[in-house]
Amino acid sequence: MPLALFWGAQGAYCQQKPQTPQQTNEKIEQLASLAQSKPADTPVGTGDLLHIDVFDVPELSRDVRVSEGGDISFPLIPGKIEAAGQTPIGLEHTIEQLLIENGLVTHPQVSVLVREQNSQPVAVVGAVRNPKIYQVMRPTTLLEILADAGGISDDAGDTVVVTRPARPAESSKNPQAADPADNTPQSAAQTITIRLQDLLESGNPSFNVPVYGGDVVSVARAGIVYVMGAGVAQPGGYVLQGHGEAITVLKALALAHGLNGYAKANDSVILRVDPATGKREQIRVRLKEIEKRKADDLAMKSNDILYVPDSTGKKLLAKGAQSALGIGSSVAIYRAAY
Repeated sequence: MPLALFWGAQGAYCQQKPQTPQQTNEKIEQLASLAQSKPADTPVGTGDLLHIDVFDVPELSRDVRVSEGGDISFPLIPGKIEAAGQTPIGLEHTIEQLLIENGLVTHPQVSVLVREQNSQPVAVVGAVRNPKIYQVMRPTTLLEILADAGGISDDAGDTVVVTRPARPAESSKNPQAADPADNTPQSAAQTITIRLQDLLESGNPSFNVPVYGGDVVSVARAGIVYVMGAGVAQPGGYVLQGHGEAITVLKALALAHGLNGYAKANDSVILRVDPATGKREQIRVRLKEIEKRKADDLAMKSNDILYVPDSTGKKLLAKGAQSALGIGSSVAIYRAAY
């Protein structure tokens, strides 16, 4: 098999054109918009800032914050009003009823607006473009939260983990619905692991799980190997997808669309940093012998650079390889197509 075409035999590993992270993020945005949850009122929770307006009674209209105990105080109404767990519409009806019962307003019209929501935090961490804590304002899916985080970063792996804390069983869909002081049986903490391939390509909506306040969404990081030099068809960085198998020299070269006709295959090197010393070492790679099964197909590690020179010019290999060390943001990053 000609070495310039050997990568075609790696079809099981590289069946489609690799995608850039930007293309993957565009798909996340597209799917998130198609699978957007239906609007619904999110329950009020502790720490939320509410604006309560009583129509035609401006002295009763004000901003109030829900206490850690889940209640609010309201002028001329004795005691506390339990707010946590109620939707804004439900709380409107509660306040209206209390105003009538206490003889304050005969036909009250109350509106409740959530000015600040602090009770439904979802932490998005790991290999996303904008890791931070997001407040879930309505029913939200995994695709939507990833889109809100700007999508995945260049070094994202192929798994997303949703960690969900234990909570009262009946509040699993509504984290604020139950009184935390009662003895309701707790639902167990959950860890949900989803492959990006399943989420983006399967078409099965069950992978696009709902995300609730208190959840932590973590996108696993993966390593990147670089295939550089004038001797390869598509130089760039290639994300290790982490399917449980090591990426080898031949597989990395397959992702880079193989060699061109001028490659000096047996003069290739792997440039690798020794973690113990911090020094970069060169490992000679004889691609022709590997392809003919006369030498082992070497395993590559994260951040390795496979440098393949071409036959033009008379530059020393070490000098040519040194030029490959200038890898920066200008190097295209690719993900193996799902």
